[in-house]
Amino acid sequence: MKSLISEFKTFISRGNVVDLAVGIIIGSAFTAIVNSLVNDIIMPIISILTGGIHFEAWKIALGSGAEAPVLALGSFIAAVLDFIIVAFVVFMVVKAVNKATSLAKKEEAEEAPTTKKCPYCLSEIPIEATRCAHCTSELPKEE
Repeated sequence: MKSLISEFKTFISRGNVVDLAVGIIIGSAFTAIVNSLVNDIIMPIISILTGGIHFEAWKIALGSGAEAPVLALGSFIAAVLDFIIVAFVVFMVVKAVNKATSLAKKEEAEEAPTTKKCPYCLSEIPIEATRCAHCTSELPKEE
């Protein structure tokens, strides 16, 4: 029993589990934002563009009477549209994050070098060095 508890503590304390938990929490909060964007902003615009059509009302009765089975084609179409819109919004957010990340990496890459190669032994030395620490050669002055 102690070994099981010890293994569980090790499992929980690993960074992956904590990262996963944070990811799920952030994901659920992000889902609320995306759903609000789709339901409160984009779908009303689509409703205006389609002349106020409510897809959920499209149904085909497969019999007669109050309890007749119904094919809810409109609900299916609305769910497909919701999925496409949500997928597009997530794509655009990921694309923006990737662009911001690549810009940040590009800025880091453009920083001035801090080392140079010794022209005699080709060892890497600090850029301010006047003598190579490896071969002790005096380095030519750079202008």
